[in-house]
Amino acid sequence: MRYHLDVDFMDAALGAKRGVPLPDGRAIELSIPAGVKDGQILRLRGKGQPGAGGGLAGDAYVEIGVRTHPVFARDGEDIEIELPITFDEAVLGVKIEVPTLSGKVSMTIPKGASSGRRLRLKGKGIKPAKGAAGDQHVRLMIVSPYKIDIEMEEIAQQWRDHVTQDPRGKLWRAL
Repeated sequence: MRYHLDVDFMDAALGAKRGVPLPDGRAIELSIPAGVKDGQILRLRGKGQPGAGGGLAGDAYVEIGVRTHPVFARDGEDIEIELPITFDEAVLGVKIEVPTLSGKVSMTIPKGASSGRRLRLKGKGIKPAKGAAGDQHVRLMIVSPYKIDIEMEEIAQQWRDHVTQDPRGKLWRAL
């Protein structure tokens, strides 16, 4: 017997127990191992159709579908997230809380951080049945203020007048 079961991202990452409904109305309790991947097939010995002539029941195979998560994305055993930060946090640096599979952790955003920079949280990814846990990669995304007032405009103009760095210089030199 073959079945399909869609599970939440966190259940696939951390493991869970779920019921798989069968066509005859019964349900099989399935232990979803931590780190199960989308498309992976789990085998349930003796949970399939009864054997011919009163023989032992066959096996049931459950294909796992993993739903997407609004914050976390998986890349092998690694976890990827985008972390919005403000302009002042990027310029001045800050210690900030970051979500992980196991809860919040404190992480330091270094002074002068740019959008797109990736920071690593070692061992905060998927923990497979065998082997070391993956890492969590945090991609910084600088978010502009939702409302710009006159004081903010003045600060930005002073910044523009003071800074001589061309952020696109390397791009044009590469062409």
